[in-house]
Amino acid sequence: MIELFRDPEMARVGQYQSILEAEGIPTFIRNETLSGTEVVIPAFYPALCVVDDKDHARAVEIIRSYEQETPGSDKEIACPKCGELSPGSFSVCWNCETALVPTAS
Repeated sequence: MIELFRDPEMARVGQYQSILEAEGIPTFIRNETLSGTEVVIPAFYPALCVVDDKDHARAVEIIRSYEQETPGSDKEIACPKCGELSPGSFSVCWNCETALVPTAS
C-alpha cells in the first residue's frame, strides 16, 4: 500500500478515491476518523492510499489529468525537498509528504 494523497479536507480525499475506484484502482483511506480532531497535525490528515503498489503511477496520472481539467488547478507545485511535481491543489508532496508552498500566480 502506497500513500498517494493527503489533505485536511476529507471531502477532497473522498472525491479522489471515487475517481480512482471508478477507474478500477482499489484504494484505502488512512486516518479517516482522525480528521475531526481539534489539533491540526498534517501527519494525521486523511490519506488516500492505493492498495496495490503497481497501481501507484497510474493513479498519479489519473489524478493529474483530473486536476488539469479542473479550473484553477492547472499549475503544478515542485516539492521543496525532493523536486517532484504535484498537482496545484495538493497540500503535501505525493512522493515524500513534505508540505508544499503554492507559487504566486
